[in-house]
Amino acid sequence: MKKLDMKTTEITEENIDKLEAIFPHCITEVKEEDGTITRGVDFNLLKQEFSSSVVEGPRESYSINWPGKKASLISANTPINKTLRPCREESVNFDTTENLYIEGDNLEALKLLQESYLGKVKMIYIDPPYNTGKDFVYKDNYTRSEKEELEKSGQIDEDGGKLIANSESNGRFHSDWLSMMYPRLRLARRLLQDDGVIFISIDDNEVTNLKKICDEVFGNENFMAEFIWKKRTGSNDSKNMVSLDQDYIIAYTKTTGVALNGILKDSSNYKNPDNDSRGPWASDNLTCNKTASERPNLFYPIIDPTTSIEYNCNPNRVWAYEKQRMDKNIAEGKIIFPKNTNGTPMYKRHLAELRSNKKPFSSIIDTVINTVATKETRALLNGQFFDYPKSVDLMSKLLEQGTAEDSIVLDFFSGSATMAHAIMHVNSLDNGKRKFIMVQLPEVINEKTEAYKAGYNTIAQIGRERIRRAGKKIKEDNTDKKGIEDLDTGFRVLKVDSSNMKDVYYAPDQMNQSLLDSQEINIKEDRTSEDLLFQVLLDWGVDLTLPIKREKVNNKEIYFVDEDTLAACFEDDLDEKFVRELAKRKVMRVVLKIVVSRVMK
Repeated sequence: MKKLDMKTTEITEENIDKLEAIFPHCITEVKEEDGTITRGVDFNLLKQEFSSSVVEGPRESYSINWPGKKASLISANTPINKTLRPCREESVNFDTTENLYIEGDNLEALKLLQESYLGKVKMIYIDPPYNTGKDFVYKDNYTRSEKEELEKSGQIDEDGGKLIANSESNGRFHSDWLSMMYPRLRLARRLLQDDGVIFISIDDNEVTNLKKICDEVFGNENFMAEFIWKKRTGSNDSKNMVSLDQDYIIAYTKTTGVALNGILKDSSNYKNPDNDSRGPWASDNLTCNKTASERPNLFYPIIDPTTSIEYNCNPNRVWAYEKQRMDKNIAEGKIIFPKNTNGTPMYKRHLAELRSNKKPFSSIIDTVINTVATKETRALLNGQFFDYPKSVDLMSKLLEQGTAEDSIVLDFFSGSATMAHAIMHVNSLDNGKRKFIMVQLPEVINEKTEAYKAGYNTIAQIGRERIRRAGKKIKEDNTDKKGIEDLDTGFRVLKVDSSNMKDVYYAPDQMNQSLLDSQEINIKEDRTSEDLLFQVLLDWGVDLTLPIKREKVNNKEIYFVDEDTLAACFEDDLDEKFVRELAKRKVMRVVLKIVVSRVMK
């Protein structure tokens, strides 16, 4: 029975609830004048959301803070003039695959994915730098555009590199790491589905700080678990005579009420139209596949307590519950009676029932030792190219808990691409259609390493090769499995790059008369029609993995995306005949290149 409040609506609390849904990090604990601690709004942070410059404020509140936090918030919100350029020669099954491999800075990649994948990713896994004092940490600054200025300020090296060695002697040791993670997590949250989950691998160095910023980004009520992963048995590099054999995997959901074991079951049809206090529900079959002669105790009439109408089950398909249990279900409102006598009573199955019937996933993962991962990666790549890769088995366990068979999975610190390998592996087991988006910086490999001597120049090159070999091996090992030929082992390579448009496109006030002739076309000379196509897909928020076909219409090359979703032609001299022919295809959206020439008087 619902308890009556006997008072008017708390409008202030409702407004705070609405703000929390949009800006969870702006909700904090504040101390009132009478000394009480209440839930309130950090208005300085809220102002920061609507400002392109740092907002200063003296008010103290409970929160995690560090030098550079506000600047990192600005870096998350600042737009960039970048694009994703397709690279067919490094892709596998470019035209048909539904997987993506993005090479470039992951902060820029996350910004570029916002339109096409907002609220569409079911699971995110990342294995960021652990900040051990030897790791490299990204340094981001989008307030300056000139390379020379960035070099002078220490933001990048002379080659434009964005990585810095974050040694423990650095006075901003933790701050630099937090400033690197914070904007990326904020952007990642936007990509998650409402029932999405993020898993983050970490060790003792930053596990506490990671949880604090995740509490702020995702909301502490959406903390799911801190998994302890026993990655090895015994260690030779023990500290203080303690062998640190474990790492952690922090899990958060985007919204409350999501459970790991419940994620595997599609819950999209579970609604709560009658505001049932027991939560979302769906109508389910109330009978079982038994006859009255087989189960006479399940063959009896039931009565709708509201209308007194009696319902009998089919003698060839009796009720699912014996009479005593059925009477209890009716009393508890678990039976849905039809609005007319022609209907059939149904069972009101709550989403919580599905979860309660599943075995909980242990917070201690002790069945996967990391030495196995090193061996499997070495065997696949024919070399020791990674020191601490994660194992396919560990990633598979997370996928089994965090995805459905058609989920999109994102890893924006993809490294050796273990997650992509694991997705293909799990799909091969359950005939799933999970899709991956891998993001990796083209971090240059040291010339002294075994990987460099084997011909690899960047981490991204190794990751792509690992996916190629893993996909081929999975198919070879499962030739007798039905449907294995349809397993998607391809990936479409996209690389973060500057915009396809010349700078004047974004800053027309910089144009002068002497530059007009050279700017008749505002597209950069080195960009292809396919480059322009993908910038259109990004700007319009179209799925970047939709199938693409190239055809000729009136001798003009035109791209058809997903048959009739989009048509794009970037050739010159398009006439009325071409337009009429294209109109016959009845596509939803059309993009054409139009050149406006300067008329000489």
